[in-house]
Amino acid sequence: MSRARKSISIRRHPQTNASDLENGAVRRRKRGVVLLMVLVVIVGLAFSSYAFTTVMQAEQDAAQMTSRRIQSRYLVDSGVEAARLFLSQTDAAIMEQGGVYNNATQFQSLIVFTDSDEQLQGYATFMAPAMDDLGMQNGFRYGLTDESTKLNLNVLPTLDQQAPGVAVQLLLALPGMTDEVADCILDYIDADDEPRDYGVEVEYYSGLSPPYAPTNGPLESIEELLMVRGVTPELLFGYDDNHNGVIDGNESSASGGISPDMALGWANYLTLWSKERNYTAEGLPRIYLNQPDMQTLYDELSTVFSGEWANFIVGMRIYGPYTGDDEPNAGVLPGVLDLTQEPTYDFNQVLDIVDAVVEVQFEGVDDPVILSSPVRSELGLGLSLPMLLENCTTVPADAIPGRVNIAQCPRAVMLGIPGMTEELADTIIDRRELERDDEDPNRDFETWLLVEGLVDLSTMRSLMPFVCVGGDVYRAEIVGYYNDGMAASRAEVVIDRTGAFPRIVFWRDKSHLPLGYDIEALGTSLQQ
Repeated sequence: MSRARKSISIRRHPQTNASDLENGAVRRRKRGVVLLMVLVVIVGLAFSSYAFTTVMQAEQDAAQMTSRRIQSRYLVDSGVEAARLFLSQTDAAIMEQGGVYNNATQFQSLIVFTDSDEQLQGYATFMAPAMDDLGMQNGFRYGLTDESTKLNLNVLPTLDQQAPGVAVQLLLALPGMTDEVADCILDYIDADDEPRDYGVEVEYYSGLSPPYAPTNGPLESIEELLMVRGVTPELLFGYDDNHNGVIDGNESSASGGISPDMALGWANYLTLWSKERNYTAEGLPRIYLNQPDMQTLYDELSTVFSGEWANFIVGMRIYGPYTGDDEPNAGVLPGVLDLTQEPTYDFNQVLDIVDAVVEVQFEGVDDPVILSSPVRSELGLGLSLPMLLENCTTVPADAIPGRVNIAQCPRAVMLGIPGMTEELADTIIDRRELERDDEDPNRDFETWLLVEGLVDLSTMRSLMPFVCVGGDVYRAEIVGYYNDGMAASRAEVVIDRTGAFPRIVFWRDKSHLPLGYDIEALGTSLQQ
């Protein structure tokens, strides 16, 4: 038996020389460099992507912020329209809903834009400076500011013509005002080119560089006062840098500790638009007592008053006040006046009727009759005076401009009113109600001072041309903002409701200024 032979094959490896080893090392190094380059490229792309993403995110945030800011201005616009709608109601309806002075229900955090995300809900809030018990502005409230609480610059030339010296007196009551600046202001807005004792006219302003001329007419904005010699930004605006009507902490340190009334500047006490409607509470025209036709006057009076009232008022127009010594006839039956006669007397004001006496000639009666006024102090004025003032006027216009609202004005403005004393001003401030919560009809008229014994009839007559208890032009400081507080806009708007429908007479965008209010004070749904 043959044994199979195993063949053993031996595999030979090729001989590796030095050149081959060197080439392999080069190839490995090339692969390492490529890997490093790839890593560098990847890292670069990663950083580029990160930078691009960051830039795009910033652009998106900026676009969203710009969009939110634009939308916040529309929130302000909506707030303006809400205020106009609210003011279009009757006085009674406005009071039933809380009034305009401090009414958080109507003027705080009004929802304008709703969203499923509460952070994106848009609001409008109305902020106004509040008044303390001393007649100084202190803190905030939610409401509107009556422009009649300020001194109307545009009526000063007319007042100065009617009663020389009154305009200067009103201006000098402002904190920090001087005779020189007061005269310069009046010279700037009066119609003539004759400088006052301490003032300047066109000759001075034409010599400036660049030259300009005084307005010699009504101002269109308070800022125009900066064109008047002696008026500086510090005097006009004080240290209220954010123009929110309150001296905040940082502003207080900058003011150097000057008095709070001066720290706010004159702009806080001045207006160009104040006036009040010359209508009844129901919106009906008041009876013009100085109309030329006596028959028309008698007919209009008879629709509101008794024959006794109508006879007396028309009798005063025809015959004038009686100045004799004879006593009024007692128990006189109503007679008939000859209404075809021409009037010989015009009323200066409605209060001329109070405590007056007239001698009239009735038709068919031989002797003249002396009548006493149906509105007499001895009978008490609490019932008759509100009725008289509500329905009668000596002003033929639809609105009365420039009278000061003594129910809410600052003490500094009140002290400038002709006939006002510091004692009387302090008494008024102590007795007045910034927010009416009563139904006393006497408080609807400035003559509550007379009815409640603060002044006598003579003093009340001297005050009447300059005072009221409420105007119909309002200033609104409106903030439009979002729940998260990321974007907000501000605007200052003056709304005139003396006409058929409230109209905007002034608008200033204040969004470029610091907001001036905390989001907590403005109010959001997140706080509810």
